[in-house]
Parts: sequence; C-alpha cells; structure tokens
Amino acid sequence: MNTYPQTIIKLINEFGKMPGIGQKTAERLACHVLKLPAEEAMLLAYAIRDVKKLIKTCTVCFNVSESDPCHICSNTNRDQSLICVIEQLADLLTIEKTGKYRGLYHVLGGHISPLEDITPESLTIEKLLLRVKGDHVKEVILATNLNFEGDATALYIHRQLHALGVKVTRLARGLPTGSYLEYANTAIVADAMSGRNEMLGV
Repeated sequence: MNTYPQTIIKLINEFGKMPGIGQKTAERLACHVLKLPAEEAMLLAYAIRDVKKLIKTCTVCFNVSESDPCHICSNTNRDQSLICVIEQLADLLTIEKTGKYRGLYHVLGGHISPLEDITPESLTIEKLLLRVKGDHVKEVILATNLNFEGDATALYIHRQLHALGVKVTRLARGLPTGSYLEYANTAIVADAMSGRNEMLGV
C-alpha cells in the first residue's frame, strides 16, 4: 500500500512519465523536491514554465529557440550554403559541442520507421527539399544515426535530393555502426564530420 500523500504521489507520477525515469528514480526526485527550500523548488517550477511559455520551434530549421528564426539560422557568420540534417535536437547539441561545424541545420523530428508508423510525411523532409530549392545550398550533410532507421532515412533523403543537383555527404564511419549521435564522443563526432563522404548513386 502506498503511504505517500496524494500530492507527492502526483509528483512521482509526473516524474515517472519522463523518458528513462523508473518508479524508484521518480520517488527519489520527488523526495528531493520535497526537501528543497521553497525558493529553490520554485526556481525549478519557473524554469519548466518558461520553457513551455517562451520556447518556439524555428520555422526554418525546426530547432528550438526563443526567437524565430533561431539564433543559428539568423547568424550571418555561419555558412548559409551548408545544411546538416539531423534526427533530433540532442544531435544538434552534440555537433555544436565539437566547435568544428559552422553551417546550418535541419531537424527532421525523428527517422523513417514503418514499424513505428513514421513515414517521410511525418518528418520535415518536404521542408528540407523546399529549403534546398529556395536557398543557395551547395552541400547537405546527412547526419542521421548510423543504424538501420538512420541509414534508411539518409537513403530516402539522398534520393529526393539527387534530382536537385546538390552535393550530399554522410558522416564518416568513424562512428560505430548502430550508434546514436547524441551519445557519441565529441572528438569522434568532430572527426566524422571532417571526414564525411559524398553519397553517390540513388
């Protein structure tokens, strides 16, 4: 029988909805919040509120930002002719940490996966094609994860871009096959970006 008051049970349940948070971790987090001084607990509450209230999705690259276009798309010092295509926001953060990439991004919002009912239309692929058609884009780097879904997504996008005559490259295989970009070592990601290979054929 659960001996927690209903207010704490509600907090535990909310923490438990987060990815990777099991029941025990959710209980520990709830107890941690309970022990915090009121001021510190409210800082957490305000931070969550502000994220939901102030953060927007960039209508150009689908990054998240407090402005639209985001701070990367609107930065004129970045290479506007280069777009790095990634699956999710965490991948963008991983690449930015390397300090080696100075182009733009395009966040797909996932990968193609028929088993999960995720089709090309579920992602931002069409928006990417419009960007390549409308902007002065010379190269598109496909930085999807090096697993079955990521490779299938990269191949699909490559086929769509082939007709547009733009150079399409893929991260070098210094990254282990089956790996997720967001968990990769920063130095390895930097090497994979620098040693990217052009994708040929369709």
